[in-house]
Amino acid sequence: MRHAISVLLQNEVGALTRMTGMFSSRGYNIETLNVAPTYDPRVSRVTLVITGSDSAIAQLNAQLAKLVDVVNIHDMTLGEHFERELAIVKIKLGTGGLAKAMSLASRLAAEMLDEAQVSCTMQLTGTVKEIDEFVNEAAKVGEISAVARSGTVAVSKGEVTLTSFDRQHLLVG
Repeated sequence: MRHAISVLLQNEVGALTRMTGMFSSRGYNIETLNVAPTYDPRVSRVTLVITGSDSAIAQLNAQLAKLVDVVNIHDMTLGEHFERELAIVKIKLGTGGLAKAMSLASRLAAEMLDEAQVSCTMQLTGTVKEIDEFVNEAAKVGEISAVARSGTVAVSKGEVTLTSFDRQHLLVG
């Protein structure tokens, strides 16, 4: 099963390497990985997607929680949550391609970032399924020359949150 896991990780040199190394040393491939700062400069939020049985992922999460740099973990797929991804797609256009690209952008609510008769660049934020559809449809409009995808970011629905770093650990200054 596919699992989207959010991790609060101390913003320290080597922390991400130690975390991702744990997955590879156990034979798991990280399908997407997104790392960004939080409101607290001492902590980064990591969202990763991996595939495995529920029991194997639960065991991986337990081992992950033991890493010194890991502040908190939440397997988003165990509850209601929001997942989104950003894609930027650049397409080489043939004759009449710009009109087709603009029609695609309008139909899928994508934003045109750059439009010319010979190429265009569009962006879309949506679910993984919506992004996959967008890329497939863009390939029908013209020759794809670049695709940049952010990878999954996820947040729990409702009041459930990753516990803040300050409440888990008393920090000096």
